[in-house]
Amino acid sequence: MLEIHQFCLPGFRLIMHKHDLVYLTEDASHDAAIEHINEEAFGPGRHTRAAARIREQGPHDLSLSFICADDGETIASVRMTPVLAGSVNAHLLGPLAVRPSHKGRGIGRELVRIAIDAARRKGSEAVILIGDPPYYCPLGFERVAHNALAFPGPVDPARVLVVPLAEDAHIRLKGTIGWRK
Repeated sequence: MLEIHQFCLPGFRLIMHKHDLVYLTEDASHDAAIEHINEEAFGPGRHTRAAARIREQGPHDLSLSFICADDGETIASVRMTPVLAGSVNAHLLGPLAVRPSHKGRGIGRELVRIAIDAARRKGSEAVILIGDPPYYCPLGFERVAHNALAFPGPVDPARVLVVPLAEDAHIRLKGTIGWRK
C-alpha cells in the first residue's frame, strides 16, 4: 500500500492509502483464493446450479480467465469455460465474484470487460452467462431468445444472456449447451 502525504495546514497531515489493483490472467496458484471467493459469494449451493453442471464437464480456459489482486491478495475472479451453444462456439462466463470488502468499485465490470475482449481476440463467437440483466445488460449483454438453449438443469430463461461476437450468433443459439474441447 502506498501512502500519499498531503500537508493541508501547518501541523496537520492527511494520510491517504492508494490501493493498486492489478488484473492478471489466472494460473493454478490462484485456485485456493478463487475457491474461497466463490464460496463467500455463492455459498455451498453453487455446485448444484445449471452453469456449474456445465463447468463440471471440462476445465475452464485459463487463457480467458482473470483475477484482480489488491496488494498481492486475490480479491476477485472471473472464469470462462468453452461451450457449444446450439451451433455457436462460445464461452460461458462465470463465476464472477468479488470479495465483499471490494464490492462497488467496478472490479467485476472490469473483469467482465477484460474477459469479453480476450474471448473476442481468441475467436469466440459469443459470451454467454446466467445472470442478472440489470447488472450485465449495461456491459453489452442481451437476452437470449426464450428457451432457445437447453441447460443441464433448471434455468430462468430471462437470466440467459449473451454478448454476440459473430453476426449470426443469436440465430444459431438454439439447442443444447455443453462443454466443448
